[in-house]
Amino acid sequence: MATIKDTIIFTDGACKGNPGRGGWGAVLNYDGKQKILQGNDPKTTNNRMELLAAIKGLEAAPPDRPVTLYSDSTYLVNTMNKGWKRKVNHDLWEQLDQLCQRYRIDWKWVKAHNGTPGNELADSIASNQANLA
Repeated sequence: MATIKDTIIFTDGACKGNPGRGGWGAVLNYDGKQKILQGNDPKTTNNRMELLAAIKGLEAAPPDRPVTLYSDSTYLVNTMNKGWKRKVNHDLWEQLDQLCQRYRIDWKWVKAHNGTPGNELADSIASNQANLA
């Protein structure tokens, strides 16, 4: 369970075609403020965007405090929580593993398009970024 001192991160990735134009979004909430991160790639996959959103969110998180990271990606959450095999995207998994050494992270899956405000915002950002790529 997250506390007031935790950093809460919602992440999402999107792709128009797979592979295709992709975007990612991360919404960080900490110390009573919200920080929005976003980016895109003209030729990528949805899974790469999901991983990149988590990486960028964690890179921007304040140090030395617990993180609760919410994602609608079973690929991301189950790989981190259940040890799913990493068959591709090894470069991004390596970056994510390095970040995991800096933080205590509680990985939470959230159902997509279910009205969770942080997830809806991350999804909107990722989709908009994919359209811009």
